[in-house]
Amino acid sequence: MSPQARVAAALGVVQILAWGSSYYLMAVLAAPIAADTGWPLPWVVGSLSVGLLVAGLVSPVVGRTIARRGGRPVLVAGCLGIAAGLMTLALAPNLPVFVTGWMLMGAGMAAGLYDPAFATLGQIYGREARRAITLLTLWGGFASTVCWPLSALMLESFGWRGTAAAYAGLHLAISVPLLLRAIPHAPRPQARDPVPPPELAGEERRAFRIMAAIQTLAGLAVTIVSVHLIVLLGARGLPLAAAVALGALIGPAQVGGRLVEMAGGTRHHPVWTLLAAASATAAGLVLLAASDWPALALVLYGAGNGVYSIARGALPMALFGPERYPGVMGRLARPSLVAQAAAPLVGAGLIGLMGADGTLGVLAGIAATNLVLAAVLLRQTRRLRDP
Repeated sequence: MSPQARVAAALGVVQILAWGSSYYLMAVLAAPIAADTGWPLPWVVGSLSVGLLVAGLVSPVVGRTIARRGGRPVLVAGCLGIAAGLMTLALAPNLPVFVTGWMLMGAGMAAGLYDPAFATLGQIYGREARRAITLLTLWGGFASTVCWPLSALMLESFGWRGTAAAYAGLHLAISVPLLLRAIPHAPRPQARDPVPPPELAGEERRAFRIMAAIQTLAGLAVTIVSVHLIVLLGARGLPLAAAVALGALIGPAQVGGRLVEMAGGTRHHPVWTLLAAASATAAGLVLLAASDWPALALVLYGAGNGVYSIARGALPMALFGPERYPGVMGRLARPSLVAQAAAPLVGAGLIGLMGADGTLGVLAGIAATNLVLAAVLLRQTRRLRDP
């Protein structure tokens, strides 16, 4: 295994635990928490939105800190923040303390999920980071596959408070030592040269705004699908078991799309990766809204979403260079995370107002809009490469 692959593998294990104990945690624990405590289920589930909102507000600071100090201490701080939040959940005597725990976890998520991990790889490997980013997303694609069964097993054995505490312990016992041992110190050009990298201007600023719009719409659509897919499929007449089985196709499709991208991804500019991801996602959601082929639709959607994760990490490096990459990633993460925070409520409102078919139509429209924006970004990228 090459040094780059070892670093990606170590970060991948950390990402599995980070995503599984934060973003995917409430899928298993929300109902048992509400049943045990009597706290309203919407507030228990909505606490994740509070965490994502905090993550969005903090993410630009995270990007600037990585640029100044390197990614390793920031990722360690992210794991410690998630662990502190999990312990707060485990000990929470009331709902306000529980929500406070999610605020701590939100700060940890801003410093410990994909965007700071991508920024760390970009700072270590510069323009050669694309393969490591792809490998990292392959590992991260197994977060729900690993952690949903693990959460269910720990819930049965330890209860929801014990599960939260156990995840905190796993971060301290596995994630933090892995980061300290496997992640090299990144070069810090600004420590040698106090002149900051130039700000984005002109065509670069336009490209940044298009990318921010794409990430915001993608974050909104993906989170609505993640939270409400079973409800949407059930409202269209599918029994629960069939809906769950169809939803399970998304994870393997994400990994399959990433494997295809890894096989040939270095041969083309990452803007083409983004265009392919937007095309597959749009095809999947349009097919889901307008046909009776949900299996094919979800495979296409999952493959597109999987490839999109790679484009999200690789394209800013190609457009803006390694010096500005950590800061750009932090700035791009903010609107996406805020959209993800709002998505559960937006999805519930759409379902209540328009029903399942109308909601799926809106999601298809969002995906189609992103496809158009990706095509516009392709043209903008050509302007940047050939001024």
